[in-house]
Amino acid sequence: MEKRSNIKNIVIALLTPLPSILFYLSFLHNHSSFPRSSIWSFCYEHPLLLANILFFFNVDLLFWLIGLLLSNNWLIDLYWTVIPVLLVHYFSSHPNSQSNSLRSTIAILLTWVWSIRLTHNYFRREKWEWGKREDWRFSDMRKQYGKNWWWISFFAVYLSQQVFIIGICLPMFAIHASDQPCGIYDLVALVTCITGITVAYFADTQLHEFVTRNETSKKLGMPIIANLETGLWRYSRHPNYFGEQLFWWGLYLFAWNLGYTWMFVGPLVNSMCLGYVTVLVERRMVEKEYRAEAYRQYQKSTSVWIPWFKGSKIDEIKEKSM
Repeated sequence: MEKRSNIKNIVIALLTPLPSILFYLSFLHNHSSFPRSSIWSFCYEHPLLLANILFFFNVDLLFWLIGLLLSNNWLIDLYWTVIPVLLVHYFSSHPNSQSNSLRSTIAILLTWVWSIRLTHNYFRREKWEWGKREDWRFSDMRKQYGKNWWWISFFAVYLSQQVFIIGICLPMFAIHASDQPCGIYDLVALVTCITGITVAYFADTQLHEFVTRNETSKKLGMPIIANLETGLWRYSRHPNYFGEQLFWWGLYLFAWNLGYTWMFVGPLVNSMCLGYVTVLVERRMVEKEYRAEAYRQYQKSTSVWIPWFKGSKIDEIKEKSM
């Protein structure tokens, strides 16, 4: 039964983006025809607006309807790792785009590496099953809103994701709207993005190994460890979140270098949202009796996001300086 459900979810996941992909391919095929129809002219002249329209109908509406039918909003979690890749290729291949080929190639490669890392982590966490469960935050909201969840989910799960995903991907549009030569700030952006991906990878791997060890110990009737406080987690309570944000702010540096300074709103809104998620996660941690006190001590001694010395280490440094 589980195998059949897994196959069904794989088929759903592979078919759902097809409306947007087929429409865009049709546009690429027909946009140069003369006389150009009004719809193809609109698609040519407004690439950013077209991306939002496709997102609204294909993700907001279609994913929402699928979520209602399945009583499970797992699909948006998976596509968080895929949509940025689709968007960067959309912006790079759009007939109205202009870009520096090196910068464009770097942006595409960075997005693919980011996506592969996050997709691998998603399936590793879900034990390589498709759609087995939805995000715990959505499950909590489902219980909270009860019979009204069917329509609230459209805004809370899907429309909000459009704001976040399109927002953080705005630099991809900027990169493909200017052919300015590469410079030193592009190198800074590249290093920042790579650092973010690397930090997120090691943080998530350390977390996965910690969870796996605890699951094994529990099965064997052995005591489990309350908190992960080694590796990167010794210096930050959420190093995976820090790495993720570092990547998107690094991508923004490409846009800033090209004069699109206003695009900071994308990573800023996303960082604010992740800050709220951090609060929810930490509340959840202290609700678990076996780790509550240990986690409170961890909160007192360890930085939230940005890796830093333990509280006791900071005190030592202060004492030596006095």
